[in-house]
Amino acid sequence: MSFQQGLSGLNATSKNLQVIGNNIANANTFGAKAARAEFADVYALALNGAGSNGIGIGVNLASVSQQFTQGNIRTTENPMDLAINGAGFFQLTDGRSPVSYSRNGQFKVDRDGFIVNNAGLRLMGYAADALGTIQPGAAVQLQLPTAGVAPQATTEIDLEMNLDARQGVTRPGGAPFIDFSDPDTYNSATSQALYDVLGNPVSLTYFFQKTADGAWDVYATANGTTVAGIPSDPQPITSITFPADGSAPTAPTAPIAFDVPSTTTTAGAVTQPLTGVLLDVTQSTQFATAFTVTDLSQDGYSAGQLTAIAVEGNGIVMARYSNGQSRPAGQVELANFRNPQGLQPIGDNSWARTYASGDPVGGVPGDGNIGVLQSGALEEPNIDLTAELVNMITAQRIYQANAQTIKTQDQVLQTLVNIR
Repeated sequence: MSFQQGLSGLNATSKNLQVIGNNIANANTFGAKAARAEFADVYALALNGAGSNGIGIGVNLASVSQQFTQGNIRTTENPMDLAINGAGFFQLTDGRSPVSYSRNGQFKVDRDGFIVNNAGLRLMGYAADALGTIQPGAAVQLQLPTAGVAPQATTEIDLEMNLDARQGVTRPGGAPFIDFSDPDTYNSATSQALYDVLGNPVSLTYFFQKTADGAWDVYATANGTTVAGIPSDPQPITSITFPADGSAPTAPTAPIAFDVPSTTTTAGAVTQPLTGVLLDVTQSTQFATAFTVTDLSQDGYSAGQLTAIAVEGNGIVMARYSNGQSRPAGQVELANFRNPQGLQPIGDNSWARTYASGDPVGGVPGDGNIGVLQSGALEEPNIDLTAELVNMITAQRIYQANAQTIKTQDQVLQTLVNIR
């Protein structure tokens, strides 16, 4: 009787339609992976296992296999959206249940600063200490810092410039040898902001005075107060001597130290003194071209509050602060499996490890065979909607054909019953 074959075909095709329907339903689910129904034929064996003329008794569903191919990367406007380009899974936990794994990178920050997905599961990775140093080891729940950045006093200054060799000597014949309010007593000037231990800005202005061919004195004021000497008799903080070709100075050949006294800002705040600040002018030149400052940097900064988060390709979560500073707040760890198809889907775009999948192998994005992260992007499902619609039409025809075999067998039996 062919009822068995037809019935098994109906059941198998019905399950195939369920798989296709689920694929179509998730055609817009980020991180979803297409599934494929895989079938096996069924035969009844003789007692001794012999015989080659047996007719199959139908079909059964051998497996529903997920296809872990790469989906397209779609850019978004949300910096907390993460896409994995390559192998690997995000590790998620609620702190109680076993770790789950996902390719969906739609993350947010909850009220406690944890990076979570739509199901409230927390993203796992390596933590960073207060100075931004990543602490490799066992993956933990990533939590963004809530405190701001403490200020740092200026200790080093790099000044790279060209002093115009065409300019004449401006040093007055007698004391005081410079008048900061009289541009005729110096050749050029430039300014920058330093910071004291409290993060108060100190406006430092440099005055460059040519004293002879190839010789320059450098004066400085902090918030209008001379740094060296007294107001009635300012003194240079250093003197620069150039060789005849105007290249790197012959003196000084190393950074020089100077002190910045306590001053009062325009807002009335009293700044703390800065002692032993190192000024490096060894990259300066004296050529016959206009005065130009090509680099003026210092290592101090004011206090800052967290303003933005960015995730780099290697998984490092960079915290950006209002004072312009950035430092790592953690690093995302991805997990990979020897047999991803052995993972068990548990819903919410997540999978759980099984014996068939093997143990997870953790690593940072970009290492070994683990993919890289792309911030502000999401991985689209790898579901080909056109192919699924064609498969649905094919499955429908197969379902109808199996129903037809049952109908035909019924007609045959009816004919036998009607024999007289």
